[in-house]
Amino acid sequence: MRIRRKKWARPELDVCPFFEKEPEQRIGKWAECFSKKQPFYLELGCGKGTFAAELGVREPNVNILALDIKSDMLGTARRNIVAKYEENGREADNVMLTAYNVEHLEKILSKEDEVQRIYINFCNPWPKPKHKKRRLTYPNKLAKYSELLPQGGEIRFKTDDLPLFEESLEYFAQSGYDIVYETRDLHNSDVKDNILTEHEIMFSEQGIKINFLIAVKK
Repeated sequence: MRIRRKKWARPELDVCPFFEKEPEQRIGKWAECFSKKQPFYLELGCGKGTFAAELGVREPNVNILALDIKSDMLGTARRNIVAKYEENGREADNVMLTAYNVEHLEKILSKEDEVQRIYINFCNPWPKPKHKKRRLTYPNKLAKYSELLPQGGEIRFKTDDLPLFEESLEYFAQSGYDIVYETRDLHNSDVKDNILTEHEIMFSEQGIKINFLIAVKK
């Protein structure tokens, strides 16, 4: 999906206290960006930031880095995060935004950052065979995430795309992860802590079931 250019996005991000302009300078030192050291979660492809905003408010005892490749999208994420925290009478002190390409994640994060959990929500399914290696759940990506996660660290993955989900189950198994939970109908499952995203609401209203898994690094 093409993102409409927002001239205001980058100027607002440049003065945002929870936006990191030079993420490569933070490798191994992301804990310094937060008001206190606590478990560190990563969201890949955060889009408009509603998931990160809700997660940060709901779980004040974790720190969250929300990443997206598009500054125009992150401008909207910044506004949504500010609004959510203000609504709850809080400062956004446990969430950070940054713009970066997941393909080069190893340039901004290392095992010293102690990522405990990674969220992947409704990523591009890249259905054509020649494009599948671009998927955020493809084995080459899962190998990179494994370098960041400790033993027992989690990846939580949601998608409306059943073929992507089924193939991702194979990717995780091939890449040294245990699937400890899976469902092909999240909203009728026993998961109690689900946070709805814009895509999730849209797909659900169309009658499309949501697939969800939790994978743990062996």
